[in-house]
Amino acid sequence: MFVPASKTCGRLVITAENPKWEVEEMPINRVMGDMIMLPTGDVLIINGAAKGTAGWGVAREPVLSPVLYKPWHATPSRFEVLTPTTIPRLYHSLAHLLSDGRILVGGSNPNANYNFTALYPTELSLEAFSPPYSSKSRPVISSVRPGWELGYVQKFYVGFRLSYEAEKIYVTMVAPSFTTHSFAMNQRLLVLDMGHVSKGKTNKPANSKNNHYYSVESYAPARPELAPPGYYLLFVVCDGVPSKGMWVRIKK
Repeated sequence: MFVPASKTCGRLVITAENPKWEVEEMPINRVMGDMIMLPTGDVLIINGAAKGTAGWGVAREPVLSPVLYKPWHATPSRFEVLTPTTIPRLYHSLAHLLSDGRILVGGSNPNANYNFTALYPTELSLEAFSPPYSSKSRPVISSVRPGWELGYVQKFYVGFRLSYEAEKIYVTMVAPSFTTHSFAMNQRLLVLDMGHVSKGKTNKPANSKNNHYYSVESYAPARPELAPPGYYLLFVVCDGVPSKGMWVRIKK
């Protein structure tokens, strides 16, 4: 028997004085899905099955359509169903955020002796999933001053170019994760405190695609509890569209 998977989505603010669960439903029931935090703060739900459970050969009806979960939107518009793949990825699938904002998707369906004739054969291919922001004009980071190594609470400046005038700008840092069994461990996304945003012009011709220049005053995380020492991908997000990430290091 392959019981339909749950649609339940529970969210909890664990730092609230009296935390309470808020429960809503996903548009697609799913088990063994991978959830990856995007540079924008949205969450991608990908891979998995609509029936069954985790384990070798005990799931059916692969879920091919990823879903974008937008935590800050009001219900019922928090979920968006995205373009489907054609490759079933069930048990032992994985998803990993790349520095350019795409998601590396792979794995699934281990069978004894790499059995390629099973109902869901061992899957050795990799895919790169491009979230909706990938096709839009994106900011381009040109500088991080005073440098790529940051101390706690340190003020720094991110310079970037853009092809249009941005209305909403914020800076995020994403810790690299490592994935197994539909669980990406070490995921951490921080929306950094910001100060002054200055705007100027580059020395490029007026018809250049990237002729708007910005400098954003930002502050590194305040303490190790928020961001343990190590490497992070730094992104600038303009009107919901992230730049490609740049590696920075939080010093002890």
